[in-house]
Amino acid sequence: MSGITLSSVDKVFGGRAADVVALEHIDLELPLGSFTALIGPSGCGKSTLLRVIGDLEQPTRGSVTIHGEPPRALRRAGKIGVAFQDPSLLPWRDVRRNIGLTLEVLGRKPKPGAIDDLIALVGLTGFEDALPGQLSGGMRQRVAIARALAVEPEVLLLDEPFGALDAVTRRQMNVELQRIWSARQITTLLITHSVDEALFLADRVVVMSGRPGRILREVKVPFARPRDPSVMRSEEFHRLVDDLTEALEA
Repeated sequence: MSGITLSSVDKVFGGRAADVVALEHIDLELPLGSFTALIGPSGCGKSTLLRVIGDLEQPTRGSVTIHGEPPRALRRAGKIGVAFQDPSLLPWRDVRRNIGLTLEVLGRKPKPGAIDDLIALVGLTGFEDALPGQLSGGMRQRVAIARALAVEPEVLLLDEPFGALDAVTRRQMNVELQRIWSARQITTLLITHSVDEALFLADRVVVMSGRPGRILREVKVPFARPRDPSVMRSEEFHRLVDDLTEALEA
């Protein structure tokens, strides 16, 4: 079964003075079960590309398929999990009921024990009955990721999920996300501004140009899994960080 394929994708937004070309001629393959990180300057269309894959935006030209089917088919079946920078939890619902929200919207009941399994997977055992206001920022993001996984997605889309966290918490969440992904190995696309985060988490890093967003290059990440945070202190890691940072600056 194939993963995600984008062929000659353009996205143009209509403006008052002139049209804005957000994406131009995007050709990209995300293999089944892979973890891809997408980096690029602010405003280059990274989030737009994620939204096109998730059927939250429609391409102006070109095509997107997931397992050979249009993304809409998977979205309507609840097979695309999405987590954004803002976890958007309902403040009156506890952890368990926030995780189950997407299933309720889809009219599906969770399998027996499934929500508790997700709570354990994201490291929130003991906080099942806590409200969002009683949780730290990192814990709220764990809930958001568990909610995205609750539908048993075939594709996981993560749009700067840790962008609002402090550096220490973000590093901890990177380690946790690697553990969570390793347990499920869902085809995943991560949007991030952090080169370090991209290299630590992904199998491959895709670099986009400034607007209009185009694919500049793809870099295969050479580090074996599971990855200990110590890999980020290695000479090869720093060489790749410098290389990708120069590509962004160019």
